[in-house]
Amino acid sequence: MKRLILTGQYSLERTDLADVVIPFICFRFVWGPLPSPDELASYVAARSDTHAPGAHWSDYAGRWPDAIGARKDLGLLEFCRHCEAVELWFDPTPNDQLQRVWLLDYFRSYPEIVARLRLRLVDFDLNAASGEELGRWQVPAVAVTRDVLETASATWQAYRMTTPEACFDLLGRDLSALPLLRPALFDLLEELPSGTTGLGATEMRMLELIASGYERTNALFHLRSLRQTRIFNEWEHGYLLDGLAHGPIPAVAGLDDELRTIGRENLGKRLPAYHRSRLSLTEFGKAIVAHKEDFSRHNPIDRWWGGTRLTNDRLWRWNPVLMKP
Repeated sequence: MKRLILTGQYSLERTDLADVVIPFICFRFVWGPLPSPDELASYVAARSDTHAPGAHWSDYAGRWPDAIGARKDLGLLEFCRHCEAVELWFDPTPNDQLQRVWLLDYFRSYPEIVARLRLRLVDFDLNAASGEELGRWQVPAVAVTRDVLETASATWQAYRMTTPEACFDLLGRDLSALPLLRPALFDLLEELPSGTTGLGATEMRMLELIASGYERTNALFHLRSLRQTRIFNEWEHGYLLDGLAHGPIPAVAGLDDELRTIGRENLGKRLPAYHRSRLSLTEFGKAIVAHKEDFSRHNPIDRWWGGTRLTNDRLWRWNPVLMKP
């Protein structure tokens, strides 16, 4: 097989850029606890009876040519050994950049695979590009050097740590081997609770939009140019909004009460409830937007930032330097 593409998006499946395109969409490294090393190892291993649907690296490929499909149960490393070139197409969004450093860290110990790797420097939103544009645009390809591997490995290990300190320290390093990495790290750090409001950048932007008159969830979840943040997907925005509206002292009013009882996995029922909602700020929410109140002083915080669990008594903050609890 001549060419394999590993990517963080479905969009490349619309093109003829490779024999096989594998989207790595099983894991969301920007939301919830990170998968364990065993989970990650199982995902890229050869398929076995222990693999549930969607739990193997090959499960999300849209098409398999007949001559290649017989190999899809192999481990990822073994599959790559049948390829002349393996290209990594990951766009600038933080989750894509984290997927890329994870894969580079994984391949680092296998020089024969590294020699076949090429990084495509994708500086645009892959999902927003049409199949025609993707086929026409010239996206630079670079070899995977020692600097690339060391930078990727240091980043992946730092993000897995139980505090954000190592990720903050990366900003003092030369990260030019991976040109899209530094902006992604800044975006991630800005999602730590603010030193004044106790909320991350996405939560604050939602409050600001509601204060400006955007009462429907569609604008908050989908209009990226308006939202100006790029960390979370639409469902993750919904979960953040739940926290802002359904805590002991809510910052947002008007979020449908049925969302309190619908499980997060039940997306079919959650969507109509979001559409029914008409949002506004409470007086407390207005005080947060004015930087006169701290959300975390009145409401429980319990979420993950990489390997760091953020709670009220262990709240790492960003202001815009790292602040210890």
